[in-house]
Amino acid sequence: MSDAIDMGPGPTRRHVLMGAAAWSAVAATIDAALLLPPARAGETSAGEPFVVDHVKTLAKDLAAREFVKPHVDVPEPFNALTIDQYRDIRFRPEASIWRSDRIDYEVQLLPLGWLYDRPVQIWLVEGGKARSLRADSSLFSIGGAIERVPVEAPFGFSGFRLHGTLNRSDIYDEIASFQGASYFKAVGRGQQFGLSARGLAINTARPGGEEFPLFRAFWIERPQAGAPEIYVHALLDSESTTGAYRFAIRPGEATTIDVEAVFYPRKSLAHVGIAPLTSMFLRGAAHRRINHDFRPDVHNSEGLAVLNGQGERLWRPLTNPKMLQTSAFLDKDLKGFGLIQRSRDFESYEDLEARFDRRPSAWVEPKGSWGEGYVELIEIPVTEEIHDNIVAYWKPATALEPGQAYSYAYRISWTDFIPAAWAGSRAEKTFVSPSKQSDQSLFVVDFSGPAVRELRELPVADVAASAGGISNLVVQRNPEIQGLRVKFDLNTAGTEIIELRLGLRLAGQLISENWLYRWTKS
Repeated sequence: MSDAIDMGPGPTRRHVLMGAAAWSAVAATIDAALLLPPARAGETSAGEPFVVDHVKTLAKDLAAREFVKPHVDVPEPFNALTIDQYRDIRFRPEASIWRSDRIDYEVQLLPLGWLYDRPVQIWLVEGGKARSLRADSSLFSIGGAIERVPVEAPFGFSGFRLHGTLNRSDIYDEIASFQGASYFKAVGRGQQFGLSARGLAINTARPGGEEFPLFRAFWIERPQAGAPEIYVHALLDSESTTGAYRFAIRPGEATTIDVEAVFYPRKSLAHVGIAPLTSMFLRGAAHRRINHDFRPDVHNSEGLAVLNGQGERLWRPLTNPKMLQTSAFLDKDLKGFGLIQRSRDFESYEDLEARFDRRPSAWVEPKGSWGEGYVELIEIPVTEEIHDNIVAYWKPATALEPGQAYSYAYRISWTDFIPAAWAGSRAEKTFVSPSKQSDQSLFVVDFSGPAVRELRELPVADVAASAGGISNLVVQRNPEIQGLRVKFDLNTAGTEIIELRLGLRLAGQLISENWLYRWTKS
């Protein structure tokens, strides 16, 4: 579950023409694998007609055939690049698509190689026509880390980046990127890239291993000058399903991506994750299994937030457990969920390079009813921050079956805060530490927000534990955050796992999120 690698400044632009005869054979191989009409070498006009349902038709037709991984044979050393060699392949900024066209977006292309060894087709849609982009040595500069560079290198694309006027009107910043399987990510204004989304998750943390669907082709529509959003279409493929996607990407203070997806299963999908999010949690105030680090917190996300169909708000601090953990939050007509980076002060992280305080939260808001199912959270043990170990998605109650089409629409907001108005209070910070007695842990949960800002009387903390015992429960004011602090001891003697639930009540009414926590012996 790796993320797209940050290669620094690089990739971007214009329809790429191919001239080398050797590359023609490579292009034909990719086109045949994609079951798409091959683009002609040196094509500069016309292109293939592109209509709204073009990708849906391709996905439906592809589902009737056996899955074939996209592949291209490339010579040494490009068939086994190291990470340093891969980073030494840089797209020339002056070749950025639409750079001189005075519109608010540019496209930069990402090369094939290293972990990204599955070629993707990239098409540019203009005036109802789609033209296939071709890799060409004039698009990329290749540094000294790679020797014996052929003229036609780097042989293909692995994805692309979108740039636009996100933070300043005179500078094109990276807004979003699509690279690796079905991974994509984005940032809002002032943010730094962190967690990722995926097109689909299949059999995550299930016996037999996870299946990673991939985007094997993209169609990028040229936006009009001044357009607030840009549209990207994608063809998803895997052993078990195909899919057609339409992304409407709108950069801003919070960048939003509206997703429309239609799936055509090849097989019964008993465990499928809709709108999956993937992140990293190494350590934090709520869980410090990893101690060899000077930084207080090390994570891209610190909690799972859920707004369920009954309007109840859940907050589950993330952990880095000793053994893989899965948690399910049953629901009907889900209103939203996300992996949230709640702490926004530098002092929580003390990392001048990673700047975890600037990492975005990602909030998924379904459009229409998603029926019955559950939000599933998966926490995987890791010892280094280079690994994504957190996954969250919506799992439908019933399987997706072959011979049918399944549609899902949702919005992902890449933001600092959950974009859903809330007059109650939220769990601002969770602290967990062992007490002097080996069978006890101290919990401290700070709440802030309108509901607790100017209370004349203290609310009641309603705490429940699935096992063990609660003692020394205290509710007190916390003037540092204009909120409240709840403290209690958890007696864990003789137990391996304890589920905790905490809410603040005033006059019998819940005025806070329902704070949830899974304590495990570690």
